[in-house]
Amino acid sequence: MNAKTSSWIATGVTLSLLWFTPAQTAEKKPQMSEEMQAQMAKMKEFGTPGAEHAVLKPLEGNWTTSARSWMKPGDKPQVSTGTSAFEWVLDGRFLKQKFKGDWAGQPFEGLGFLGYDKMKKEYVSIWMDNMSTGIFSGSGQYDAATKTITETGTFSCPATGEKNMWYRSEWKLVSNDQNTFSMFMKDKDGKEFKSMEIVYKRAK
Repeated sequence: MNAKTSSWIATGVTLSLLWFTPAQTAEKKPQMSEEMQAQMAKMKEFGTPGAEHAVLKPLEGNWTTSARSWMKPGDKPQVSTGTSAFEWVLDGRFLKQKFKGDWAGQPFEGLGFLGYDKMKKEYVSIWMDNMSTGIFSGSGQYDAATKTITETGTFSCPATGEKNMWYRSEWKLVSNDQNTFSMFMKDKDGKEFKSMEIVYKRAK
């Protein structure tokens, strides 16, 4: 076989590969079953932010805060101030809050996430801060008439030693420039009382 013949053979093989490989690859590409397609559609439906997430939009941005807190009913309130910043994360699925201020004369820093679980059809939140190694975890509903998200949840309380202490919270979305967060707990007789109130005013 001479050099010219070898060159023609090599060219033919190359053209054959270029011609047939894409078709063969396309034939071998796995196709999604109808069941898998339905599952993917559900994942997209429940994984995409919706109107419930838009309810949280008034919280977005930077805020100054003034807070009052009570350890038990009838106590003189602890008063403190701070700053807070809310920003969307994970492509609009959750609002992240970074909080800085003081509590009982000590530096206070917290981090929270607030969102809506479309599968469970409820708002969900978690909160962590430098006063505890535990996490507040709550869930609840939004009342459009009062523009309030009400959640209930639990947290571990170093002050009382309870590992699953009950709480209730309210986010009142008063306006784009002001909102109020309140937390309620139960006294030793099981009666609910307001333990904290934070007024958020949009930073100028």
